[in-house]
Amino acid sequence: MTAKPAKPHQEHLLIIEDGKGRNEVILKDPAYSVGRDQKCEICLRSQFVSRRHATLFRKLREDGSAYYQIVDGDAKGKQSVNGLMINGRKMSEHDLKHGDEIVFGPQVFAIYQLRQRDAFPTTPPDDPFDITLIDPAMMIGDPED
Repeated sequence: MTAKPAKPHQEHLLIIEDGKGRNEVILKDPAYSVGRDQKCEICLRSQFVSRRHATLFRKLREDGSAYYQIVDGDAKGKQSVNGLMINGRKMSEHDLKHGDEIVFGPQVFAIYQLRQRDAFPTTPPDDPFDITLIDPAMMIGDPED
């Protein structure tokens, strides 16, 4: 029996710090609106943030791996009032990389993280070699009763 190779698994995460504290958002969808509008998928709680401050788009590389691009403003192209500061530079769009810091306004920022881990395939439940060992000390009751 040969072991199946591990498949790399990526988790895209946006750690947001705003007026209400810290919030972690796992990114899975193809697009997210970001801003103070309650209708945004990622709502930022600060009066210094535009209603539709930015948009995140999931993109695919040639090798099939995914990444997120952040664009200033809404999905229709209307830019925010204050713009985006990414890693200390004002930008209208940016392909996010692990550790990027996005500043939306005073005391409102986010850190993008790309977490990678190997996902090992599980063995099928009908595997004849799948056994569970039970420690006799874990049994309920005294076997002498």
